[in-house]
Amino acid sequence: MPLAPLHDPWQKVEVDPSPEGHEDMVIEDGSTDHQNDNETMSEIEVTDMMKKSSERVDASMFELLKVLGQGSFGKVFLVRKVKGDDVGNLYAMKVLKKATLKVRDRVRTKMERDILADVHHPFIVRLHYAFQTEGKLYLILQFLRGGDLFTRLSKEVMFTEEDVKFYLAELALALDHLHSLGIIYRDLKPENILLDSEGHVKLTDFGLSKESIFEEKKTFSFCGTVEYMAPEVVNRKGHGTGADWWSYGVLMFEMLTGALPFQGQNRKETMTMILKAKLGMPQFLSPEAQSLLRALFKRNPANRLGAGPGGIEDIKRHAFFSTITWDKLMKRLVPPPFKPAVSRVDEAFYFDTEFTSRTPKDSPGVPPSAQAHELFRGFSYVAPLLIEGSVPPAKNTAGSVTLSRLPGVKTKPFTEDYDLGEELGVGSYSTCRKCVHKAKGKEYAVKIINREKRDPAEEVEILLRYGEHINIITLCDVYDNGSQVYLVSELLRGGELLDKILRQKFFSEREASAVLQIITKTIHYLHSQGVVHRDLKPSNILYADESGNPESLRICDFGFAKQLRAENGLLMTPCYTANFVAPEVLKKQGYDAACDVWSLGVLLYTMLAGQTPFANGPNDTPNVILSRIGEGKFQLSGGNWESVSSLAKDLVGKMLHVDPHQRITVQQVLKHPWVANRDQLPQLRLTHQEASLIKGAMKATFKAINNSPKALLAPVGASSLAQRRGKNKPKNSTEV
Repeated sequence: MPLAPLHDPWQKVEVDPSPEGHEDMVIEDGSTDHQNDNETMSEIEVTDMMKKSSERVDASMFELLKVLGQGSFGKVFLVRKVKGDDVGNLYAMKVLKKATLKVRDRVRTKMERDILADVHHPFIVRLHYAFQTEGKLYLILQFLRGGDLFTRLSKEVMFTEEDVKFYLAELALALDHLHSLGIIYRDLKPENILLDSEGHVKLTDFGLSKESIFEEKKTFSFCGTVEYMAPEVVNRKGHGTGADWWSYGVLMFEMLTGALPFQGQNRKETMTMILKAKLGMPQFLSPEAQSLLRALFKRNPANRLGAGPGGIEDIKRHAFFSTITWDKLMKRLVPPPFKPAVSRVDEAFYFDTEFTSRTPKDSPGVPPSAQAHELFRGFSYVAPLLIEGSVPPAKNTAGSVTLSRLPGVKTKPFTEDYDLGEELGVGSYSTCRKCVHKAKGKEYAVKIINREKRDPAEEVEILLRYGEHINIITLCDVYDNGSQVYLVSELLRGGELLDKILRQKFFSEREASAVLQIITKTIHYLHSQGVVHRDLKPSNILYADESGNPESLRICDFGFAKQLRAENGLLMTPCYTANFVAPEVLKKQGYDAACDVWSLGVLLYTMLAGQTPFANGPNDTPNVILSRIGEGKFQLSGGNWESVSSLAKDLVGKMLHVDPHQRITVQQVLKHPWVANRDQLPQLRLTHQEASLIKGAMKATFKAINNSPKALLAPVGASSLAQRRGKNKPKNSTEV
């Protein structure tokens, strides 16, 4: 599916430290509520779900591990249960201070607890416990390791239509379930959509929801996030469940384009646009996507898709969802497009480090008035499945996972154990040097990473998981020393792949086939584990020793490596690496595992032709190089190509195909006759350009890429999405 051809979506955004007005803030104007609004200040009666034999839960039964979020009313912690039948299980603990809650907020908090206790759905967050102290309220919720959709959308700018289709389909089922119970959600936005460990969505934060809205009954509150408000909410003429389907359309538009459909310079202008402005439909969207958006953006809710008599069935039948099998989706049998790269149950990698870096502390709460305390009578709750003992205790695992808590990671100074030696290389974010272990006297290589420029957590995790493979560099030690992280690995003494090839007196197709087979097998292993390397240039492929045996090859430097998404997803954080940049990266369409195959194709071309495919020498201009890469232009005639086998040319052409969907896969590379039947290949000596020319071509390509738009990784708050919000994450009356 197409992606939005926006103007340089990777451009770094200047953060305004004091934006003029947060136009997306939750609007709650109690003084203008309609006189028929049924939102009263009286307590809602709740049936007590606790059995006499069930445990009494309090804050002492939970160990604080991390801060996941914080707002004006309290915090959300990652906690571990330390007592009871479900000991060891991880939860998200939402803590609210009674004294800081306004009267309306207290009612809505009680309502949120009631809704969560009553609603059970595969795509809605589950409430496990609720209890209170004199000064605080506690909601113990399902811990969702994938973080929120806001953070992911901030980093990736936009999603593919296939991704959006999956998320919208699951959300439609969640909203329909709420509507069937007479609940209007009223706060649909990326911040309130979480991803579980498998990548499925979970709707959370019901602080603005409204109960008992059936059929033609309406509510008149003016609340929500202004950019997502339906026209009937803005004009305060009363709204029902149809308001959620308008917000659903806004969310769809935002995920597909990276922009909001209606957003003015201030709140008033935004509201006017919602009521009157014509929808600017991006023409790069598929006809099916455009049709669905138009059907959702009907200002008359009676004509809005999903709000009519057919309800969700009308949405299910829409052409945009034609490939969705709804029964399988409800049973969570459809693979999500993105699976969080976490292997431990208490991984908080996908939550904002602004919060997770803080020391978790639940400070005492100031007691509220007696009237406020009375409002929360009956607040305590234990989920029936816990009472029935159907939730097994978690296995004993390590504590809260940060880089320093990963297996084998040390926090003591690196220099206590090692002496630094000569410099081996310098990169954009790191320096590589030799080092000697003081006690063993053995030489190693150490990669010193500037933590302020790049977070090495994912690189370390990938190496810890998959570094046992014989052709992947072995990680020996990790030292977390604050602003610098030291990755100690085996010292690869054989040098870089390309240097070794250029020094060999005899190099034929058979040698090239053996090299490609070893590297491709290794990449196939990584891809099968859900990892893409994304930086397969020759300098990242080294020999472990001087033998030159392909078996001694090691793939190293996983600084740009990332977990691979599902088959229908393209990665959207391109890393530009010299001559090994896939064309779809330059076109900002994202890329998947085919990127690694393309890079291997560039390597194969260089081994066979004796020169790089897109830069002939140091004098090639950046524009020429980028043009060749973008158009997939390369020569398969003249020079070595006159003696190279037709099978080799066929494989190179398939690996360097400009369209990633038509590019050969790693499995197909391994099965190709040029690789599988190496003994039948010619043994003619391949000639190469002078080493200086090849190095010059590489340098010219680096220069070309460095002058092209770069992928700058910045905090979530610096993203376009966060800038439109006016702050990192909008807060509503119950968000903490």
